[in-house]
Amino acid sequence: MSIEAANWAYAEDFVEEDRVILEARDVADQLGCVPVLPGVARAIEVLARTMRATSAVEIGTGAGISLTYLLRGMAPTGVVTTIDVEPEHHKAARRTVAAAGFAPERARMITGRALDVLPRLTDGGYDIVLVDARKSEYPAYLEHALRLLRSGGLLLIDNALWHGRVPDPAQRDKDTTAVRETLKAVREDERLTAVSLLASGDGLLTAIKD
Repeated sequence: MSIEAANWAYAEDFVEEDRVILEARDVADQLGCVPVLPGVARAIEVLARTMRATSAVEIGTGAGISLTYLLRGMAPTGVVTTIDVEPEHHKAARRTVAAAGFAPERARMITGRALDVLPRLTDGGYDIVLVDARKSEYPAYLEHALRLLRSGGLLLIDNALWHGRVPDPAQRDKDTTAVRETLKAVREDERLTAVSLLASGDGLLTAIKD
C-alpha cells in the first residue's frame, strides 16, 4: 500500500461510526445507493456545527447518512430539506433519522427529480447546500445552489474527485466531465470565496457564497 493510500485509510477510520450509521450503511448497500464516506460525513458535521446552521438543502438523500450527520451538526431547531427521486430512499432515511433520535419534522423529505423540486425552494433561504446526486446534473445543481444559499452560506459538493477520475484528463465520460466542469465553475465564480477541495472520502468541494 502506498503512503497516500495508507494515510487515506487511516484518516477514514480515525473516528469510529456508531450503530445507527453502520446499520444505515448496510441499508444503503441493499438499496444500491452509495453514501458519503466516513471522512466526508464527519467533515459535514463539523462544518454544519461551525456554521451554527439552521437550514440546509440536501440533493440526494440515500439512506439518510449525510442527512443524519448534517442534523448532528446543526442547531437544535435546524431543518434539512432533502430531495431524492426514490421513495424507498426516503423510507430508509426516515428510519435512520428516527434511530438517531431526531424528530421527524427536522427532515423535510421531498420525493422527486431534483431539477424539478429545486426551483420551488426559497431564494437565499439556506445556510448549507449539499450536492450528492446525479453527477451529470452537477452543473445545474450548482446554479440552483447559488440561488438558494444566503450570503455567507456554505456549498458542499460530494464525489468531487469521482473515484480518482476527475484529476485524470484522460477520463472524459459524461459524469466525470460534468463533475470536472462543476469544480472549474466553482473555482472561477466570483460569487464564491474560500474554495477548498478536500481529499477526504471521494472528495469534498467546499465554498462560501459572498
